[in-house]
Amino acid sequence: MIRPRAGPIALSTTAAVVVSLLWATPSLHKTAPPRLDIAPAELPADGYAIATLTIETQSMETPRVSFTDNPHTATVGHLTRTASGWQAQLRTGVWPARTTVRVEIPSAQPAVATLTTKLVPGDSEGDGTPDFLRLDEHRDQTAFRRWFTFLAEAQYFQQPALRPAGIVDCAALIRYAYREALRAHTGSWAAEAHLPLVPPFESVARYQYPFTPLGSALFRVREGSFRPSDLDDGAFAQFADAQTIERLNTYFVSRDLDRALPGDLLFFHHEEQRQDSEQRRDSGGMPFHSMIYLGESPIAKDGTRYVVYHTGPTGSDPGEIRRLSLPELLRFPEPQWRPVAANRNFLGVYRWNILRETS
Repeated sequence: MIRPRAGPIALSTTAAVVVSLLWATPSLHKTAPPRLDIAPAELPADGYAIATLTIETQSMETPRVSFTDNPHTATVGHLTRTASGWQAQLRTGVWPARTTVRVEIPSAQPAVATLTTKLVPGDSEGDGTPDFLRLDEHRDQTAFRRWFTFLAEAQYFQQPALRPAGIVDCAALIRYAYREALRAHTGSWAAEAHLPLVPPFESVARYQYPFTPLGSALFRVREGSFRPSDLDDGAFAQFADAQTIERLNTYFVSRDLDRALPGDLLFFHHEEQRQDSEQRRDSGGMPFHSMIYLGESPIAKDGTRYVVYHTGPTGSDPGEIRRLSLPELLRFPEPQWRPVAANRNFLGVYRWNILRETS
């Protein structure tokens, strides 16, 4: 009688058991956790403050540093080898919280330490915008301007069915581009944004929306300097119309279009439309209108300066997004839409409060 050849199967099973034991053994003999020190352990949540994380260990393995709660409290800089282990800088965000810093080394038990950041409630310009929102570094200002103008212009090229449903007028286009320009532009963000293309721009480093003390309520909607109580008393909201953006979230630069920088806003006021809208009470005829100054287009790359805006609805017409070159705008058939000093309807060039040069 011929017996089944069971040898190879048994050998394979034995090998699998041996391999499992080899993988499992290190976890049974991990060394003591590294010694951690964070100095200072309490910092202002201003987006700039630095704490030094010292990891004392004899292991040559590169540690993994993460945050197990409130992960937007800080970011981890480059790890550097030292005589006694490793060192890294932790840069705070603007999110005030207590977070646990966890350090993992494959051959050692994990170690944890605590970092606490405190709210920075200042308003150095007295314009109602908290200092923790201001982009003081040139790198962050450039990142914001690039993303803001790109996102606004991209919606002009986007298929209407793929645009965010909330973009229904000029202020909505501005709110969308402003909000999304302040996010972390990760791969998952890009997938959800349904953009026709994604540029290789750096994101703002100081913070990412909505991880600020204001959360999703990004726009100032009530007059006054910033106070800590504004965080939860309705002084800020997710929605702001064109007039509120002009009055409380931006500042006047000039009525000379040559003073405009990419990402600035052009505002127009038509008193006759206010009177007309009071009579008709429909969704159109709003007196304040706004355009986004793009500067040279990163999409067209033709050296021409552009503006982009949403016309807003008129009756049953939902309106559309338009992009005009500056020569086209300056020769616009209706003079009340020309951004020139002689046009009394043109309020001027305005710049975001978060980009204001501190005095």
